[in-house]
Amino acid sequence: MTDIASDDADKGSTPTDYGDALTIDNFTLTSSNGTPNNVWNGYFQGIARANQALDKIPLSPAPEADKNRQISEVRFLRAYFYFNLVRLFGGVPLLDRVPQTSEINSPEFQQRATADQIYEFIISDLQFSADNLPLKGATQTGRVTKAAAQGMLAKVYLYRKNYQQAYELTNEIIQGRSGTYALQDNYADIWRTAGANGPESIFEVQTGVNAACNNSAVELYTVSQGPRSGGRGGWADLGFGFNNPTTSLVNAYEPNDVRRAASIIFIQPTAPAGQRSTGTVLWDGFRIPSKDSVENFRYSYKAYHSRTREANCGNNDYLPKNIRVLRYGEILLINAEAARQIGNTAAAATSLNLVRRRAGLAAIPAPTLEQIWQERRVELALEHDRFFDLVRQESVQPGRIVPIFAAQGKTFVKGKHELFPIPQAQIDLSGGQLTQNPGY
Repeated sequence: MTDIASDDADKGSTPTDYGDALTIDNFTLTSSNGTPNNVWNGYFQGIARANQALDKIPLSPAPEADKNRQISEVRFLRAYFYFNLVRLFGGVPLLDRVPQTSEINSPEFQQRATADQIYEFIISDLQFSADNLPLKGATQTGRVTKAAAQGMLAKVYLYRKNYQQAYELTNEIIQGRSGTYALQDNYADIWRTAGANGPESIFEVQTGVNAACNNSAVELYTVSQGPRSGGRGGWADLGFGFNNPTTSLVNAYEPNDVRRAASIIFIQPTAPAGQRSTGTVLWDGFRIPSKDSVENFRYSYKAYHSRTREANCGNNDYLPKNIRVLRYGEILLINAEAARQIGNTAAAATSLNLVRRRAGLAAIPAPTLEQIWQERRVELALEHDRFFDLVRQESVQPGRIVPIFAAQGKTFVKGKHELFPIPQAQIDLSGGQLTQNPGY
């Protein structure tokens, strides 16, 4: 519902595998599609757990400072869950507390709040977190920090077109007032164990890199996106083959951009008759024989986790791959876009060109908004944000999104496909109190 729905990735795997993902890829999904329902259930389960925590933490005998930090962490997570929900579905039910038994079926908890109301709630949670969380280094690695809350709030303000606030919040991080952050020297290392919780990490999902097997890893995250054997086969395939980078994404990189090879696994062609091919050799030495041996010709490198050079417990369904939710590279790009929107082109250039310099690219002295958006695409490719970005950019520059998808042979209907359908299963559970999004 993020990469595959965008112009960055196609479904992949075999043509008949996983029809729900195929209809998302082609914008032919209906309200009975199981994937939106799974996402809806997952986020509201997270919100319910957050509300339960917020209900119980004040009752703890722990010191007030500890309780305040925990409340701030939980409110950050609740805000993040709602931020994804509102971007996916628009207005959704607003659950700000654990309901009493008598309230469970009330309209307050069953009907949709407006998107504006959800955003106000998100901003309130994130502002509280930003005001009360410690700096990086003053709390346990992996916990939410002040910069994480500020960075997420800046991103929310970007969606709300409050560019001044987005600019000021990201400046706090860039200038070091929210802790010390920096770009990882080697772009490819960001998604390897070597880059986990590194200098670029603002917030990432902890998956037990140094813990016992299965206790916190994200099930199937890596294997679902790994190269899938096909054709001649005969090799140990790495996954199901979903989330394949598109030709459009491949062509989006400038010549010599180091991010291209770090983001996309390119399967090498079969050797001509009489010649031996070395195949595709990944960074850890794993060899994929040829194009004849796989279902698809491109895969996400950012999702790859080495079975030999990185920690694992022998269960490939639970590889400990931390998921990078917010990193310093994006903070710089939010800052650049916000600065450009408020007319500070010099500041926009400074932040943008830090990102470009690491990619091995020349500086842009006075970047346009379109150039900053283009940089977002290649810097954050396959990091589960591109669909949201396209919808947001369309609201800033109408007429942008339809041609992008038309170039891929897909029909994006304005007024409909900016949002996913409210799952019919949820409408039924609400007794019809939930209303459907337009067009579905």
